[in-house]
Amino acid sequence: MNKSTLALAVAMGVLAQQASAAGFIEDSKASISSRTLYFDNDAREGGADQRQTVTGLKFDFLSGYTQGTVGFGLDVQGMVGINLGGGIDNHSTTTANTVTPVDSDGTPVSDWSRLGGNAKIKYSKTELKVGNALAPNLPILVSNDGRLLPASYQGAIVTSKEIDNVTFTAGQLNREIGRASSNWAGIAAGGRKGSNAFRFGGADWKVTKDLTLQYYYAELEDYYRQNFLGLVHVFQIAPDQAFKTDLRYFNSKSDGKNGDADYSYKNGYYKDGGEVDNNTWSAAFTYTLGGHSLTLGHQRVSDDGGMAFLNNGSVVDGRGRGEGEGGTSVYLYTDIMYNNFTKAGENSTFGIYSYDFAKLGVPGLKATYTYVSGRDVRNTSGNGSYDEWEADYRVDYTLQSGPLKGLGFSARHATFRSEGVENFDQNRFYVNYTYALW
Repeated sequence: MNKSTLALAVAMGVLAQQASAAGFIEDSKASISSRTLYFDNDAREGGADQRQTVTGLKFDFLSGYTQGTVGFGLDVQGMVGINLGGGIDNHSTTTANTVTPVDSDGTPVSDWSRLGGNAKIKYSKTELKVGNALAPNLPILVSNDGRLLPASYQGAIVTSKEIDNVTFTAGQLNREIGRASSNWAGIAAGGRKGSNAFRFGGADWKVTKDLTLQYYYAELEDYYRQNFLGLVHVFQIAPDQAFKTDLRYFNSKSDGKNGDADYSYKNGYYKDGGEVDNNTWSAAFTYTLGGHSLTLGHQRVSDDGGMAFLNNGSVVDGRGRGEGEGGTSVYLYTDIMYNNFTKAGENSTFGIYSYDFAKLGVPGLKATYTYVSGRDVRNTSGNGSYDEWEADYRVDYTLQSGPLKGLGFSARHATFRSEGVENFDQNRFYVNYTYALW
C-alpha cells in the first residue's frame, strides 16, 4: 500500500467513526452501475484492428456531511472490469487493444479492479475533496469516461460558491489512472516521464441568467502553462426556441524542463522539438427549435505546435487522438469518437445535428450526427500539410418505464479519413444501467 492510499485509508477510518452523526448517513446515496461495451475498430489500410467485448460494474457511495460548522464526509468508489472476448492476439501484428489493461505479452487481462475514495470537508459554501477518486470536469481537464471504466485522479480539489453567481475551483493532482489501466502513474503529457503536479484554478461567473464567463489557469509541471477564456450566451427566442453562442480560447506555453528529451510534448508537428507554444480558439453557434438542435462552428490551432492537454495515451506516434483513443477528453466540440483535430496548423469546420424524439412521442430516443473537416494540418516535419475529416453517427435510447426503467442503449459509428495518417471505421455499442441502492 503506497503512502497516499494509506493516508486515505486512515482518513476513511476517522470519518467512519462519525458515521452515526446526523447527516452523514441520512443524506448519503449509494448505487451500482453496470456497463457492457462492444468495441470494433477497423483499420482500412491493413493496420491494427480491434474487436472486443467487455463488461464492468461500478459501486458509488456518497455520504452526507456530519453536523456542525464544519461538516465531514466520505465518498467511496469500487470498480471491476471483465474481458468477455476479443482484443489483441499476441501472435499477430495486425490486432490492437485499447479497452483493457494488458499482460506482459500484450494480451488483455481477464479482469481488473480498483478501489478508491475521497475524504471531504464542507464549510459554508466551500467544499474540499482529497483522495484518489477525483473526476474533474473543467475546461482545462475533462476526465474521460468513453470506454468501460472512467479515468481517476489523485490529489485535492476545492470548490467555493461563497460569492453569489460565481463558482471558484482550484486544486492540485499528482497521480492518474487511465480508463484502460490498473496502475497509477505520474500525470502524462506525451513525454517519456510523467509530471508529479498538475495545478489549476479558475472561476465560472454567471453574469446574468443568460451569460456565463469563464477563466482558468493550469500548470502541468515541466510541460506547460495554460490560460483559458470562455463565454457562453443563450438567447431565449421562445419557450422552445433558443440561440446559443459558445466561445473558447486556450493559450499554452512551455514550463520547466519541457523540450528536454524526457519532457518533450508531442501532438503532431512542433517547431522547437516538443516545446509547447500554442493558441487554440473555437466559436460554436447552436440553434434549437423543438426537438431539433443544429450547431455550426469553426476552430483554429496555431502553426508552431499542437494544442497542449493532459493526454494519458491520447498522443500516439505523434498524432493527437480523440476521446476514443486517449484517456483524457478535451474541452472542444471537435473532440469526437476517434480524432480531436488539435494538431499544429489545423483549421477545422464542424457541424452537429441532433433530434430528440420525445417531440414525436418517443421519450428517451435521441439521434446525433457530427461532421468535422480539418484542413492545413502540418505534418510531423513541418514541411507540408494534409487534410482529414470524421463523420460520427449516434443513436441513444433509455427505457422510460417498467421494471428496467433507466436501462440505456447507445450505438455509435465513426468514419475517419486522413491524408496524413491511417484511416479507420469504428463501431461501439453500449448497454448502461444504474441501480440506486438508497
